[in-house]
Parts: sequence; C-alpha cells; structure tokens
Amino acid sequence: MNKSFLIILIFIFFLASCSQFGENPSGDHLDKIKISPNYNIEKERFKNRKENIIIEMNEKISFWDMTKAFLFNTAEIVPETKLPEVKPPNIKEFMKSTEGIKFIWFGHSTLLVNINNTIILIDPVFSNTASPVSFLVKRFQPPVLKLRDLPKIDYVLISHDHYDHLDMDTIVFFKEKNVKFITPLGVTSHLKSWGINESKLFETDWWGGFDFEGITFICTPAQHFSGRLGTIKASKTLWASWVVKTESNSFYFNGDSGYDIHYKRIGDEYGPFDLAFIDSGQYNERWREVHNMPEEAAQAVLDLKGKAMVPIHWGMFSLSLHDWFEPVEESEKYAKKYGIKLITPKLGQLVSTESQNVFEKWWKVLIDK
Repeated sequence: MNKSFLIILIFIFFLASCSQFGENPSGDHLDKIKISPNYNIEKERFKNRKENIIIEMNEKISFWDMTKAFLFNTAEIVPETKLPEVKPPNIKEFMKSTEGIKFIWFGHSTLLVNINNTIILIDPVFSNTASPVSFLVKRFQPPVLKLRDLPKIDYVLISHDHYDHLDMDTIVFFKEKNVKFITPLGVTSHLKSWGINESKLFETDWWGGFDFEGITFICTPAQHFSGRLGTIKASKTLWASWVVKTESNSFYFNGDSGYDIHYKRIGDEYGPFDLAFIDSGQYNERWREVHNMPEEAAQAVLDLKGKAMVPIHWGMFSLSLHDWFEPVEESEKYAKKYGIKLITPKLGQLVSTESQNVFEKWWKVLIDK
C-alpha cells in the first residue's frame, strides 16, 4: 500500500468517530459467512466473479496521479446553484393505496418506494456528508424531507457498506422503530455495532432472499467492493444489487456495480422489471470495473429487460471527476440510442407507474446558465 495513502487514512481515523467505521463480522457471524461461495477463505474477504479485478484496478491507479487529477480538475463537479426540487414531497399522495409502484428520489441512491402498499427506504443517506468526517463529500443541498417527517417505514434496504449508501446517523434514527433492515452478508455487523436489535436484521447471500407479506426481496450480484476504511480491511462484507417483487410488480435496484454478465442473468431469471434503478454516475474510465460507464448503464437495462431506466448515483454527492450533470446527459443520449424509456424526476418528485408522469429536462436550464 502507498505509504502516503496509509498516512491519510490514519489521519482520518483520528479525526473521525470510531463508531462511524462500524464493525466487520467476527466470531460465529464470521464462521457462518465463510461458507459462502462468494467468500475467499484464504484471503479472508468476499470476491467478485472476476476475482482479481479490484487488485488489477488498484495497480493501474496511481494515488498521486488521482490526487493531481482531483486537485487540477476543471469540471463543474458541484452545481453552482441549488438543484430544482419538490419540497416537501407529496407524501399524502405517495401513501395512497397503489396497485403499481410509487417512488421519490432523494438524490444519489436514496429512494423511498411504495410497492404493494409497503414502504421501503433504500440506501438512505440523510447526513450532510457521505464520509466519516464532516469536511469531505458534502451533499449539494439538504434532503427534501427530514428523517422525522418520513412516513412509517416498513423496510430499510441496503446494497453495501460504503458511506454514500450506508449512513450511521440515518440508521440510528430507526433504532427504536418497528423497521426491518435487509442487507447482503456481513453488513448487519455494522448495524449491530450501532445498537440495532438483532431481531430486526436480515442478511443473505447472492441469490438468497426473503418473503414478507406479499413482497419478495432477492439479493443479486454486483461487481464492486466494500469497506469503511478504504483499502484497510476491505471487502469483509458483501455488496449486492436487489430485486424486489410482488405478484404484479417488480423493480431492480443496482447499488454500485461495474458491467458484467450478472445483469443478463438477473434479467433472464427475474425480468422484466417495471423499473430499473441503475448506477449511472460517479464513474471514471480508471475504475470502470466497479461503476457502470454511461453506455454500459444503458446496456445493463437492456440485459435486465427493464421497462424504464431511472439513473441513480448522481445529483447529490461528487465522487468523481465529471461534471455533476454529465451522468443524466449521458443517460439521455444512450437511452435515446437504444430506445429505452428514461425517467428523470426532480429531487422529491413523486413518480407513479400508474400515472402519466411529466419529467422536465430540469438540468439543462442549469447548464445553459
């Protein structure tokens, strides 16, 4: 490991509250995890289908080259003005009985979903930053709704343990509430360290799942990695995408993933999907192994047999070098190329598969300015 990178990590460690890092699986919990076919016992970590892609990716990325790229980047990675939003969202309408799917996008990968009149909060990050320290990865603007104003949540669904998908303060808010937490293998170890009662925790391996009162959650593969300490103790918990199905509706949630054959397998096994929420931002050619490049995101929707594409992982945090608006511009371009229905709501806008939704190209006004 690069010594300078290690020094920076140690510095962050002393700046941050240790509780932010959570705890990786140990003891009996770790013993159960080790039987997973996706766990490398010798290396003591989870693995992708292509097992060495993370090592190969790290070898081709120079720490100093990336540092210089970020320091001298001329792209508009953060919007100069506040993004258009519907604030507060129409929660009353969102909560009305539905035979389809309703959702509200909070920016990045945070979604509030009503399916089968069951309320699911996905990868919720309501904190001011997506990092263990307050001065890194700040959100563009406050959430369109405060945690205390959310409707009653039935399930919190988590894709993996990175800070922009698993937020300690948000999880702790639900500590005393009647909520089930559903995660890939190992991630519940973090939640337990933050005081969540084990009876509320449900975790599973790729292709495993849970049936709860007319709704099925299926943990599906992703090509990514995990860890809340950078490269220290990395990939000790599993990363995943999720299929959520009822008798008449379904959606796919990508989490974070590079492009691979898993999309087609998921589409063949569980598609078509009414909605495909796809990792479409914070990409870079240097780390395409772990995030879809724009055209790959569109191809993933085709592989999944998605009826509509909803780009996520953009619009709230800057983690890459591209303009903040590039992901949606690229999504628009490739959706048009491949004939994919594209859904691009404003922050806080209510979207329903049962209604004629109106989507403005709201980001273009900001680009023109």
